[in-house]
Amino acid sequence: MEKIKLGIIGMGNMGSGHFRNVEAGKCPSVEVTAVCDINPQRLENLGEVAAFTDADKMLESGLVDSVLIAVPHYLHPLMAIKAFEHKVNVLTEKPAGVYARQVREMNEAAVKTGVKFGIMFNQRTNPLYARAREIVQSGQLGKPKRLVWIITNWYRTQAYYDSGSWRATWDGEGGGVLLNQAPHNLDLWQWIFGMPKRVRAFCDFGKYHKIDVEDDVTIFAEYENGARASFITTTGEAPGTNRLEISGDRGKIIIEDGKLKWWKLDEAEREFCFTAKEGFICPESTYEEFSEPAPEGHPEVLEAFAKSILTGSELIAQGEEGLNSLSISNAAYLSTWTDDWAELPVDEELFEKKLAQLREKEKGKPQKK
Repeated sequence: MEKIKLGIIGMGNMGSGHFRNVEAGKCPSVEVTAVCDINPQRLENLGEVAAFTDADKMLESGLVDSVLIAVPHYLHPLMAIKAFEHKVNVLTEKPAGVYARQVREMNEAAVKTGVKFGIMFNQRTNPLYARAREIVQSGQLGKPKRLVWIITNWYRTQAYYDSGSWRATWDGEGGGVLLNQAPHNLDLWQWIFGMPKRVRAFCDFGKYHKIDVEDDVTIFAEYENGARASFITTTGEAPGTNRLEISGDRGKIIIEDGKLKWWKLDEAEREFCFTAKEGFICPESTYEEFSEPAPEGHPEVLEAFAKSILTGSELIAQGEEGLNSLSISNAAYLSTWTDDWAELPVDEELFEKKLAQLREKEKGKPQKK
């Protein structure tokens, strides 16, 4: 069977997890031919696979035709652009980067090179979210009114944040829950409901943990078509909630507890409102329920990436789409920092100026253990 020759850049938790998935036979169209990490200890006991401590040397070796990037967030665009320069296909971990400009430049480099470029948005493989997207995008929910997502089951302890000096810092990770845990949800939000035109956000920095970055966020968003969205997330709440509710003028869907619940109105609510003869009645509706176990998303995304290279089939998530969820999180930070609305596309220059100030401020602080 024909396989891609994959190099994994970054053998930390995510990179080593992807390696194990391939070794376990979960990605039959993938052969890991090389791995790379600046820490030589992470390259031990990996069998016969070629090991590098320098990504440039791995890319120049001719041993790989594709790479999976699983390094710290700031380095995602840098490593991707290096790979593009060698005409090597790229699958990058989320988030696409830390600030919009570097991701936009990465996307432009990908287009010029013409290689395959994907991003590890593995939650798109969840059949419930795929079904929600189909319902909304096909117009079956009618004119969009509102999206509300309470996603507070990202609970983390202080020990998690203390596990590395780079964690939960502006200079190390570039953000907190918005950039580390919630990019999947921000991606699904825009994948299902589209991109807002502006956001007003309230990020609380170190509200529940001894960290510099945000661990509690409320975002309010507005759309060109008049729809609105609310997004609440935190790593400091237990037990947490994961409830997505989307309403339109033809009904409502809710995803919670492994089920998609769908109420379908017999007629559009806006028409009903102005034609009904009584004041306390509601439109009639029918109800459907849908449930299907979520697959193991990471190997599914990687296998789809390989098949896209080998057969031309579709990726689960185009790499360029990583800019959308990152733009929402960038706008949320900027809204908080300026105490004002933030328009989309985000003001890249102002965002980078504010981020640079926070990174510089951290340099004078004691390092975490």
